[in-house]
Amino acid sequence: MARLPRWIATHLAALRAVLVLTVITGVLYPLAVLAVAQIPGLDAKAEGSLLYDEDGNVVGSSLIGQSYTDADGEAVLAYFQSRPSMAAGEDGDYDPLVSGASNLGPENVVDALPDPALGWDGDENASKSLLTQVCERSYAIGEREGVDGSRPYCTDTGVGAVLGVFYSEGTTGEVTRVVSLNEPCDASPFLPEYEGVQVECAEYGADYAKAIITPIEGDAPAEPEVPADAVTASGSGLDPHISPEYAALQIPRIAAERGADESAVRALVDDATTGRFLGFMGEPAVNVVELNLALDGAYPRS
Repeated sequence: MARLPRWIATHLAALRAVLVLTVITGVLYPLAVLAVAQIPGLDAKAEGSLLYDEDGNVVGSSLIGQSYTDADGEAVLAYFQSRPSMAAGEDGDYDPLVSGASNLGPENVVDALPDPALGWDGDENASKSLLTQVCERSYAIGEREGVDGSRPYCTDTGVGAVLGVFYSEGTTGEVTRVVSLNEPCDASPFLPEYEGVQVECAEYGADYAKAIITPIEGDAPAEPEVPADAVTASGSGLDPHISPEYAALQIPRIAAERGADESAVRALVDDATTGRFLGFMGEPAVNVVELNLALDGAYPRS
């Protein structure tokens, strides 16, 4: 019997290897993983950790946060509010398709002021620094929850308290000029003078590159009443959790809006709170999506 040419035998062996590996890795392995994923206790995670309402409708996932706001982006007062999600979607709507961080760090403290004729919404080159965003959110939350929303390095108008200081010798010497970098000239500077020099408002288009950026701590409490997670987004922008401190801050409002006793609302918060992983890793956290679902079940909105 004639033997096949070597090149044909080599190709047939390669084809058999491809077919065998395709069956193993493309069929058997995925089916095995699917079977394991259906084991009780694992099936919910494999299917996306979905959450259901009382009628059995899917209302979200315990792994992805949601915004509890109205059509104008204002907080719906009858719900616990999540942390910001400005990087996940243009409107901060927890869109998993555009998950990501803003990449703004602690040194991002100077705003790119808008053209006065266009304003913040019209000037695409304008942007608020991370510090100003934090200040704005803190004051808004303080007003909503009836607490002091002030925090260090924020003006009482909710922008970053940052001066641009000019020195006679560049970085040293006498102070010759001071500008409040985040306050345009339709506002009075938050600080009248700095080291004996009158503080100026910031003029649109002016060059302050030679100024030394100088944040001013101010007299706000060192430990703000509004927690840090309430004013900053998570790395992914999708985190459904808030700190127990932020949840506790919202309990009086929720109780009043729902006509419930504060202790009963606090019990719901406790049920939605998870402790540290293995007892020592991470921090306790409250799942806002699960909490609001339980809130609707216990105290339906009228």
